[in-house]
Amino acid sequence: MSLKGYGLLIDYEFCSGCHSCEVACKNERNIPLGKWGIKVETIGPWKAEGDRYEFNHIPCPTSLCNLCEERIAKGKKPSCVHHCLCQVMDYGPIDELAKKAAEKGSKVVMFLP
Repeated sequence: MSLKGYGLLIDYEFCSGCHSCEVACKNERNIPLGKWGIKVETIGPWKAEGDRYEFNHIPCPTSLCNLCEERIAKGKKPSCVHHCLCQVMDYGPIDELAKKAAEKGSKVVMFLP
């Protein structure tokens, strides 16, 4: 199956920073220590407005990410999507993901391999 036209949608507004996507990816792809297929980065905290602070956990696919093409070929979701405890990731055709991203509006990123 060609992965052209497919990607990941990451809605990081609700990412808890649990790193389950990292662990699932490392286990699925046998990625060695010190390397990642997806890496959760924490940005912040920083002072926003008034007494409010903001920080984000953002799952960032790396160049080692192939969207779990072996799993996709079997009709399964990528390992990171399947194991995301907060269900902040989605896999599918880019046009469908773009519609979902537009509906969400903020704290959404797309990964296209």
